[in-house]
Amino acid sequence: MTDAKPLDLSRTGPPAPGLSAPDLPAPGLPAPGLPAEDLTLPDLAFLALGAERSTSLQDRLAGWLSDFTSLHEHTEQLARARTLAATLEAVLDSGAALLGARRGLITTTARGAVRPVGLGLDRAGLGALETVPAEHGPFAELLSRPSRSGRLLIADLAADPSVGPRFREVAEQLGLGACIALPLATEEDGPLGAAVWFYDEPAEPDERRQHLAQLYCEFAAPLLAKQLEADRAHRATEALRRGLLPDRLPTVPGLRLAARCVPAGLDHSAGSDWYDAIALPDGSLALTVGSVSGDGPGAGPGSAAGAAAAMGRIRAALRAYAVLEGEDPVSVLGDLELLLKTTEPTRSATAVYAWVQPDERRITLAGAGHCPPLLVTRYGANFVETSLSAPLGMLSCWEAPGVEIGAERGDLLVLYTEGLARRCGSTLHAGQAALRRAAADAPRDVRLDPDQLCAHLLAGCLGDASAAATDDLVLMAARFE
Repeated sequence: MTDAKPLDLSRTGPPAPGLSAPDLPAPGLPAPGLPAEDLTLPDLAFLALGAERSTSLQDRLAGWLSDFTSLHEHTEQLARARTLAATLEAVLDSGAALLGARRGLITTTARGAVRPVGLGLDRAGLGALETVPAEHGPFAELLSRPSRSGRLLIADLAADPSVGPRFREVAEQLGLGACIALPLATEEDGPLGAAVWFYDEPAEPDERRQHLAQLYCEFAAPLLAKQLEADRAHRATEALRRGLLPDRLPTVPGLRLAARCVPAGLDHSAGSDWYDAIALPDGSLALTVGSVSGDGPGAGPGSAAGAAAAMGRIRAALRAYAVLEGEDPVSVLGDLELLLKTTEPTRSATAVYAWVQPDERRITLAGAGHCPPLLVTRYGANFVETSLSAPLGMLSCWEAPGVEIGAERGDLLVLYTEGLARRCGSTLHAGQAALRRAAADAPRDVRLDPDQLCAHLLAGCLGDASAAATDDLVLMAARFE
């Protein structure tokens, strides 16, 4: 934010006409301080004119000072915005205050970055304005024009002949009487977007208001450029990260699958979670969830990107081990342990691996330092206690016995990562207990569909979903038909 272009306050208005400095009496005219009885009528008229001009100058200076203060307050508020959404909202709010408008709309030229943001417009109103053709809409050519100083002012949307029929129809529907639009552009980046503010009645803001709003938009444009660049990088990283997970789950007779993944931001997380379901050649199914840590003990959020890449490598190796020896979960995790210590010596991982035989409704599983799965039945929900063991990569040799259980038709096996349990309660143990209660209390119609059960567990456990998560959340459910 410190690289923003300084606001050129010298452009807040032209010098007052006829007030060239210094405003002193011309030679030959009476100077101030003469006795009143020596002043002639022309002298008194001149002094009265000087006093009037002095008052006018003070009024103009007071107006300029007010403009400086207003611009400073609005630009300071904008500089505090830390996200793209907050920046767009600040531009809309401040522009409306400077122009005396009640509603507004802002959009960017970056594809897929963010949908248009509205002020005083509901979703239906935004949708209606999006149907207006660009060439006749409230932004006209501002989104493609390279100039930073252009503007579009339509003082009467119902009578102006330049207004297209669709725009006029939408304006009448929404009760819009006039609009003024300003570009958001920089010399380096070109057009970044445009903002438009609407009046309820035909109106035209005075030159002072327009000038202040234009100065504000010139200040806002470099900040918006930085936010758009950061948003593009974030979306690209998240797309790559999600690409490391399955894009779909396999269809296996006798079993229905559903999964959820809520990744933490790369600036918050120090690890990366995965889930996977592999249909094996004999008709059985391998289910796994796990979590890879960062770059060794004490790794911070800066290691999240490396952990995500390592997660992709480990998941790919686990798929190969599942195809080769998937019926033996202990062997699969043992091979994964050896790979981790050989190729990722600074990392550790927790995992649970389940080999599922849908036709026999049998589950064989093993865990390595991971949260125990849940088995949800018509009688409630209980943990499937796997043997206690250290995470992969922590000991010289990992080994733990497998656990075999049976299921009935309608039962659900729920696998999840530690991140979900920690968001469900104040401690890991409390979170696991809350997750079990939420699964046990799920209505019958919810338990009929693993996708609905996943949604139910997330809604019941996350609480404040807007809170910044420090761990990925992974949840997978399998229902026996």
